[in-house]
Amino acid sequence: MERKKTRRIMVGSVPIGDGAPVAVQSMTVNDTRNIPATLEEIQKLASVGCEIIRLAVVDMEAAEAVGKIRKQSPIPVIADIHFDYHLALKVLEGGVDAIRINPGNIGSQEKVRAIVDRMKDKGLPIRIGVNAGSLERDLLEQYGHPVPEAMVESALRHVQLLEKEGFYDIKISLKASNVPDTIDAYTLMSERCDYPLHIGVSEAGPLLSGTVKSAVGLGYLLAHGIGDTIRVSLAADPVEEVKVAWGILKSLNLRQRGVNVIACPTCGRLEIDVVGIAQRVEERLAHIKETMDVSILGCVVNGIGEGKEADLGIAGGQGVGIYFENGEVVKKIKDTDIEEFIIQQVEARAQNMRDGKIPAAGKNGLPMHPAMGRS
Repeated sequence: MERKKTRRIMVGSVPIGDGAPVAVQSMTVNDTRNIPATLEEIQKLASVGCEIIRLAVVDMEAAEAVGKIRKQSPIPVIADIHFDYHLALKVLEGGVDAIRINPGNIGSQEKVRAIVDRMKDKGLPIRIGVNAGSLERDLLEQYGHPVPEAMVESALRHVQLLEKEGFYDIKISLKASNVPDTIDAYTLMSERCDYPLHIGVSEAGPLLSGTVKSAVGLGYLLAHGIGDTIRVSLAADPVEEVKVAWGILKSLNLRQRGVNVIACPTCGRLEIDVVGIAQRVEERLAHIKETMDVSILGCVVNGIGEGKEADLGIAGGQGVGIYFENGEVVKKIKDTDIEEFIIQQVEARAQNMRDGKIPAAGKNGLPMHPAMGRS
């Protein structure tokens, strides 16, 4: 797929736009003023592949906490601010990698200029975030509903306020909980400007339904070359947001990270516990960052052929498992040994990747998730 050409900005050490890898973001759920809990959450999210984290800044105490958190965060920090420009100035004093603020909501152009001047001095970007549920009243009156055209017009209004001050280090998001509206809004915006786009389906819902909506909406956009950063917004643990985001990117071969478990659906031919083994293997190997495809297949109809396409895998049946590695049958093992055996083989292969004995990339040659340090 050909990605849309967008401008390059930097969020800390993470490049955004202009062909850079699509970055995975999330947002903390802990009160930002609780610094230890927020840092613990950030560490957990970073360990599963979160590359940029956003923090809610609800008052001056939270704004002061952001600077302290940033000093210890393993990944870049975005401060999420609404209405009060003093909070933006405070987080910029303490240290932050970007801010999310809609300039049309903070008052006069002089207030916008005060923020922009500080941002220019520090070389930091601004994210403009438009949600269908909070559009300006005059746009709702004009369009009747928060339609994609209204969302785009709202975003461009905010952009113009920044461009008026000669500021162009901008990232834009236009989120709706409705998947078709989200797709149409981002598609229209991608035609109207070349600023990088942060894509997401807002308020997608609980884990299952939210994952489906996000996969459909974001998958469509990414497959059409639209999107420079991604957040999956779930009513669930943010760790799950990051996992789903990576799943979407991996399914489109846009990014590679960790173990990709390939497992067959259940049917009457199964003679091993494919469902249980696949689920446990995926959970037990979640800490692996090295990229590889692992097949766990439950019968001989497709198992041998599909297993050979993986870096390593098992096709099981009739009390035995046939182990494949790099497309070749290596050995037979007992069906009761499959889970532990495959875990051991993956761990060994990951260590060989870390030691440089085999390439640290999947079959398609795409790079694995890079180590993102503090800027």
